[in-house]
Amino acid sequence: MKYKISTFAIILFLTSCTKDFEDINRNPYFPTQTDIGPLFNTVIESLKLGWNEQFYLHNENIYGVTQLAAKTGVGFDNPNIGTEEVWGNYYKALAHIRAIEQKLTELNVTDETALDNVRAQLKVLTAYKTFRVTDMFGDMPFFDAGKSFESLEYLRPKFDTQEAIYKHLLEELKWVEDHINLDLNPVTPTGVPYESLGQFDNLFDGNMLLWKKFANSLRLRHAMRMVEKDPAFATPIIQEIIEGDLQVIARGEDVVMSPQAQDWANEGVGWSFAEHEKLRMGTTIWRELSENDNKDGSGIFDPRARIFFETNNANEWVAYPNVPDASTPAEGGIPYEQHRDFNYPIKGAANLFSPFNYYLIRDDKTIPEIILTAAEVSFLKAEAYERGLGVAANTFTADGEYTEGVVSSLSFWQNIAVNSAIWENKPQLLSEGEIQAIANSSPQISIFFNSSNKLELIYKQQWLDAFRQPWEAFALWRRTGATPREGEAPAFYRFPYPPTEGTNNPENYAEQVAKMGEDSRAVKVWWMK
Repeated sequence: MKYKISTFAIILFLTSCTKDFEDINRNPYFPTQTDIGPLFNTVIESLKLGWNEQFYLHNENIYGVTQLAAKTGVGFDNPNIGTEEVWGNYYKALAHIRAIEQKLTELNVTDETALDNVRAQLKVLTAYKTFRVTDMFGDMPFFDAGKSFESLEYLRPKFDTQEAIYKHLLEELKWVEDHINLDLNPVTPTGVPYESLGQFDNLFDGNMLLWKKFANSLRLRHAMRMVEKDPAFATPIIQEIIEGDLQVIARGEDVVMSPQAQDWANEGVGWSFAEHEKLRMGTTIWRELSENDNKDGSGIFDPRARIFFETNNANEWVAYPNVPDASTPAEGGIPYEQHRDFNYPIKGAANLFSPFNYYLIRDDKTIPEIILTAAEVSFLKAEAYERGLGVAANTFTADGEYTEGVVSSLSFWQNIAVNSAIWENKPQLLSEGEIQAIANSSPQISIFFNSSNKLELIYKQQWLDAFRQPWEAFALWRRTGATPREGEAPAFYRFPYPPTEGTNNPENYAEQVAKMGEDSRAVKVWWMK
């Protein structure tokens, strides 16, 4: 389904979930029979990646920019289709969020504290979704957006600065840390039971501890993202989370959207790859997974290589140059077509270079969409200790957090393959001891073997872990400029606003473009140096 919804559109709110989620006709947790539960469920559903976002933004642009993969030919070059979908998805969800906020204020409760957990869940969702969109575009309508159902004055919302949005969201996540109640059956000091979303929490099934950990992990991620721009604001947040030992996402608690658990089919991944057909394993990422170019794969030292990618049609490991020249052969083949369900080895005679692993993009039920991994949290901590950001510099502690990040990532990606219902010819299952040995003693991975190069290793491993979160790798590259790369980096720092924003919100759009100088990829977002 394709959406083109401007920021000022009047939204018709859903009173039940779509067919992709559990059918819900009433909310037994709110006796007033409001539609808070179903609306909350639609916000969670909106976390799913759009088909056009994956095709036109990830596959067409971000994979190549980050060099997590190589694009083998001229593509469709129409990112507006993807940005329209992202923009529409966000503002539709934001309108639902505003409606829930309003309904919470209208509930007849004798103690407002009883709503703290529901408010906390909503704040975390708002923060995650808004961070994603502002990191993609920069300044955007936010504070007055999504409110047109309240008053026509909000019909065409002004653009807010990314700085203001960031600081507000980080303060909101701090509120979550301070107010969420982790008791099994929480009661306010005045004796009023807390309200609960119960079955409508399709992300964490009502586990408030995971909501709290997710909130603090987002605070760490985005405080680190802005620390170069405003260290006075960001550093105390990093310090509070790390030195205060606040609860964050840990190994085995990775935040994902699970098609199997949430009863939907993730068909957009397979579609975006099969229709696009141009992504292959690039030489940049191959260098970080294998110590040589042996076509039999004997040089592979990182087990994720066989999870991320596979051999070409001749059963050989061959990387496509991230900086091709006239001698680079033309690439073709059909490695992402579903005929491989029945005739797996046939990828097309013209498939000369290693494609993405077929099962990684074909399994639409048991392969999750990733929101935040425990490995990323560990790498952020490792960077903080290595650089002395918010904490005293401590190389030994940085080593420990880095190693935990590698172990978490290797374990996470192995579990992706192991738990797939359709994945045949799965990579060799490594024991926990073998995974630990790779993290601790691999000359190419272990930080002990590269003591003068620790930050580069931290960024590399965080980049690798984000293999199926190319937007996060894009943010890491823009922030650090130090992720693996071949050739000159492009001046690609954001996506232009979708055309409908200029049509439907012309005065505010024109004012924003004048402020930036131009609405182009070359304009840096606020937190970039």
